This record gives sequence, C-alpha cells and structure tokens, in this order.
Amino acid sequence: MLSEGHGASGYEAGLARLMERQFSPLADRVYADRFGNFYAEKLGSPGKHTVMLAAHMDEVGLIVTRIDDRGFIRFTDLIGIDPRTLLAQEVVIHGKQEVLGVIGSMPPHLVQVTQAGKAIKIEDMGIDVGLSVAEIREVVEVGDTITLKRQLQELLNGVVAGKALDDRAGIAAMAVCLEELDRMKFGPKVVAVATAQEEVHMRGSVVSTFALDPEIGIAIDVTFAAEANNKLNIELGKGPAIALGANIHPAIYRGLVDSAQSARLSYQLQPIPGRSGTDAWSMQVSRAGIPTGLVSVPLRYMHTCVETVSVEDVVSTGKLLAYFIATLPEDLEGFLCF
Repeated sequence: MLSEGHGASGYEAGLARLMERQFSPLADRVYADRFGNFYAEKLGSPGKHTVMLAAHMDEVGLIVTRIDDRGFIRFTDLIGIDPRTLLAQEVVIHGKQEVLGVIGSMPPHLVQVTQAGKAIKIEDMGIDVGLSVAEIREVVEVGDTITLKRQLQELLNGVVAGKALDDRAGIAAMAVCLEELDRMKFGPKVVAVATAQEEVHMRGSVVSTFALDPEIGIAIDVTFAAEANNKLNIELGKGPAIALGANIHPAIYRGLVDSAQSARLSYQLQPIPGRSGTDAWSMQVSRAGIPTGLVSVPLRYMHTCVETVSVEDVVSTGKLLAYFIATLPEDLEGFLCF
C-alpha cells in the first residue's frame, strides 16, 4: 500500500520495492537514479518526444534529536509537520531496526493552570517505545528518522484518509495514467517519475528533469480542498484541479482542459499567481526551460496523518493525463506555440 509505506524526505529508499511492484506491470522499463528518483518508462509510437510526469514519493517526518536519561526519545520536525497534530500519534522510528512508539506529553491533570489550553511545543513531547535507556541506545540513535504510522481508512462515498497521500495520491494517478495508455494509441515516450525530496525544495524533480530533458513536463500533486475551517473553492469529489498561471504553459493548460471536456471528466480550475510550490516549478526552469503543466488531486488536512482524498478524483486525474497524452500532435513545436 503506497500510503502506508515509509519514506521521509531524503530517506525514500525503502519505497523502491513498492514502486517497482506498482509500476513494473505498467511500463516497458523501470529504473532508479543515484538521487533516489524512480522512473517508469512507457514507449509510444513513434516516440520521438518525451512527456515527463512527476509526483513526489517523500512524506513529511520527524528526526531524533536525543534520548533522555529516562528513556524518552526527543525529536524535532524534519519537514512540514504541524506539532499540534502529533500528540497521541503512533510512530515508527527508523533506526537499526524499526521501532514502534507513541508520542506523549504531560496529562492535562498535571498541567499548570497558566499553561492550560495552550498548544504543547514539540520540544516538550517525547516518544515512548517501552524500552530501557540501554535497550533504546542499541537500536536508536540521534539522526534516525521518524514517520507516522497509520493504515489507510475507507470513509463514506469513496473517500479515504491516511498518511502520505501528499503525494502518494499523485503516484497512484500516474499508475492509472499508464494503465489507461495500454488501451490507447499515443505518440510520445512517457516517463512517470516518483520524485525524491520534493518537500525540501523540489530537489528530485530538479535532477530528473535535467536528466530527461522532456519536451513537456506535468507535475501531479495535491492541493488544498475545502474543509470545515476554510472557504476554499476546490472541493473533494469534483475532479482534479487544473492549474493556470505563470508556472504553467498556456498551451498545456488549454490541452488539459480540452481533454477533460472531450472525455467528459469533471475538473476544477486553480489559478496560481506565482510559483506553485510543486515539482512544476523546478521542471519549468530546468535546462533552457520546459513547457510545464500541473494537475492536482484535492486533499483535506494536508501534512497530517489523516489526509483525505476522493478515490474518484485520483482515478480521474490519471485518466485526464492519459487522454491529454493520447491527443498530443506529432508537431509539438506547433502545439506549444503561445
């Protein structure tokens, strides 16, 4: 299960088998690079152009900072987690062996009145693994990464919740795309890349885009959907969000919208006035510039262990990408003219 695999930014190597199992039946070739990116290549006919798809496989995580003299493991944010969401969570410490633990803090009964109602700071939390100090030091050390432990849960109406759906939902959409292309005639070579270290400045897509030098690049990520406490316009269950703005090539935007309409797929529009904060940005400015698009799966509760998406949105995202690729003309230079 992609969501339940563990791979904090910079430590995605443990996901390689999951990626290979997911994409080998769908691609003509799979491989990884020295940076940790995973590639699934599907040949088109005549295949003289390359379309790169990119969805990141890393997840937000924590890192061990010390083991105190009472056997509690202290930690800090590796990247992107809101400390308010951490209390009472189950975690996996990736030491010499995987160690399960729970994050705890002082019970409310013992909290001073002046501190009641205030958010607990991350430095005041500790992970309890049930071992003595000596036993912990045999398997855990400073610098080990920590990820949240959570099984994917099916909610109602085709909605699921779990950890790392940012952006394993995008990786699942890429798999749907390659599967759909089996039933279509398409011209370009398609390379689906599960990128590493997106959460730390899109590093994996910098490396992979430079290596592939594609004629077209499309990032697949997640985007903020309407929740109880916000008034965003993007909603679950209403299809993928197609981005437009300075980060997006207008011809690719138009092609994605036309493909969605032709295939009668629901979609939403997402104006992004500046850089998108996704792999689309690093793809766009690679080499001499890559014409780039961005399609996003609506997601609630980003960077928590209960990230929530509609399965239908994920499937529709993959289908949209496949229809877009299948309708690309052989003359991409003419297609990409402003």
